[in-house]
Amino acid sequence: MSTDLMPNRYRPGEIELPRREAELIARRDSVLGSSYRLQYRNPVHFVRGEGMWLYDPDGRAYLDFYNNVPSLGHCHPEVNAAMAEQAGRISANTRYLEPRLVDYAERLVGTFPEEINRVVFTCTGSESNDLALRIARLASGNEGVIVSTYAYHGTSAAVAAVSPNLGDAVKLSPNVRMVRLPGPERAPEAQAADFFEAQVRAAIFDLNRRGIGVAALLIDSIFSSDGVWVDPPGFIAKGVAGVRDAGGLLIADEVQPGFGRTGAHMWGFERHGVVPDLVTLGKPMGNGFPIGAVVGRKAPMDKFGATARYSNTFAGNTVGIATADAVLTILQRDRIAQNALAMGERLRVGLEEIARQHRSLRAIRNAGLFFGIDIGIETTPPAQRRALAVDVVNLMREDGVLISTTGAHEDTLKVRPPLVCGAEHVDLFLASVQRAFTRVAP
Repeated sequence: MSTDLMPNRYRPGEIELPRREAELIARRDSVLGSSYRLQYRNPVHFVRGEGMWLYDPDGRAYLDFYNNVPSLGHCHPEVNAAMAEQAGRISANTRYLEPRLVDYAERLVGTFPEEINRVVFTCTGSESNDLALRIARLASGNEGVIVSTYAYHGTSAAVAAVSPNLGDAVKLSPNVRMVRLPGPERAPEAQAADFFEAQVRAAIFDLNRRGIGVAALLIDSIFSSDGVWVDPPGFIAKGVAGVRDAGGLLIADEVQPGFGRTGAHMWGFERHGVVPDLVTLGKPMGNGFPIGAVVGRKAPMDKFGATARYSNTFAGNTVGIATADAVLTILQRDRIAQNALAMGERLRVGLEEIARQHRSLRAIRNAGLFFGIDIGIETTPPAQRRALAVDVVNLMREDGVLISTTGAHEDTLKVRPPLVCGAEHVDLFLASVQRAFTRVAP
């Protein structure tokens, strides 16, 4: 794993900045906590957004192929109108009767398999995963959590403790076990399910042997922080069965793969033919407005609700619900998932053509509009591949196209544009990729 937790970042003194940006960075550094980072060697300064585009103070447009939070694009006028209209009437919480809350809850659970029919609202994906862990531990009577090797599930103390991606300084809970994925380990696809199951069952054995037991397998179904390991569909199913045999629950973290991003399905877990016990959602649900949810089966929800208390005054507020309701309406009405599937295929075809010209674009993985693109010849050292990936990202930033990196060695390009991406945007992106590779790996 890379020891640099954010290789694609600004480093003071590395480049000479214009006075306006240099002064703003100096003001940031004098007041913000030192854990903040600025992306890109040359930081970007934005003042507005519209659809697929972000604009700097001089009016230069940047094509956003990285930001999954505004799932319907920046500043979607219909979403913004719904938000403003509700804010102009009332912002109330879930302790009061509110028909729109129930209307939206019914619509949302209607997009899930019928076994998943209860929802609790939160503010963020971190809060959703935090709550899901509480439910799973209470429902199972166990404490252990199984995650993938480079998983990221949020920023609260509880979910940071199950997020290996945050780095060695953020200590994992003693109740966490990490499992390797068949893709990075080069397991043949025909053996992927057995490989994953063996990893999970070994983790369960160790948790049980130490008297901890397994409460949950917590996964992002496209394993985005591990490098976007999406295939083969269904490889997680036998591991899920093992967890359930041991009394644990499956928590599907859908903050990144959910709401149609994978194209063929509304929810990423559907690619694998499994039905989770709990599903966690985050800010793409409200196109960036701070709303999330835990959606799940009735039994664990009831067991938790009978003995524990959960509500807060902002989660499920009427402004957030109105915003999320508008997002869901547009997703369904405008066939956004179908667009993600079509644009994902167009993007993949274009990338495969570039890969035939440049050996350093060595592998492409995707589900709909979420791509992991491995950079660098495999026989070269990881640090060299990472440096090449960061070079590509920053050349594209200078070209007006935004992406970043992911994976164990940060040598994988992470590409996840808003779901309203069109053919013209795909073609602009591909042209920028081609220019970047021509410069760094001719």
